[in-house]
Amino acid sequence: MTRPLIAIPARFAASTSALRYAAEVNARALIEAVWRAGGEPASIHPASGDVPERLARFDGVLLPGGGDLAPHRYGATDTHDTVYDVDDVQDDFDLEVARAALDLGRPLLAICRGLQVVNVALGGTLEQDMGGPDREHRHVVHPVAIQRGTLLEQATGQEKIEASCYHHQRVHRAGVGLTVTARAADGTVEGLELPGVQGWFTAVQWHPEDTAHEDPAQQGLFDALIQAAHDRR
Repeated sequence: MTRPLIAIPARFAASTSALRYAAEVNARALIEAVWRAGGEPASIHPASGDVPERLARFDGVLLPGGGDLAPHRYGATDTHDTVYDVDDVQDDFDLEVARAALDLGRPLLAICRGLQVVNVALGGTLEQDMGGPDREHRHVVHPVAIQRGTLLEQATGQEKIEASCYHHQRVHRAGVGLTVTARAADGTVEGLELPGVQGWFTAVQWHPEDTAHEDPAQQGLFDALIQAAHDRR
């Protein structure tokens, strides 16, 4: 059986050590997690227009981490000085991908920035900065409590999980229809789902790819995405 084809929007990089030009990239750990699960990962170029048609040939979608969304995307009139790596082309594309994947019923896993993109695409808002070192979740591994009966619990097989986080923003108001499926001890939203949506969808604020190679619960998210992609064929 051929591997399900998983679309992963590329991230812009100013430089890479092995190339002579600026690049479009995805994290190797992310790609390897999809491959281990039995999927065929395919980075796609962030260009707006015809996004539903472009996604139609794929069996599933993975929205990865990355820089911050422009605050005006969720109605903010100012920009906190910690907001970084904003790119209008990337924002346009990721928001279109989120909406199109949900509309098409394509299995969708959203990670870190990806969760925030889906939230904003559905009318939610973000807290632009969580605060100083004692409050932000950069380079932090911490426990996350998962709601029972969710797709997230089914994928990980856990009600509590150790999450590898790297983010300084978080959900402020959840988008239309989204429900919270996981939280950190400080109340930070760590998981979102959209009950009743066509197809399979879950989103996490942490980076499961960081430890998926050694933690079956984290790898389970990628396994569940690929299984859902198989099932929709």
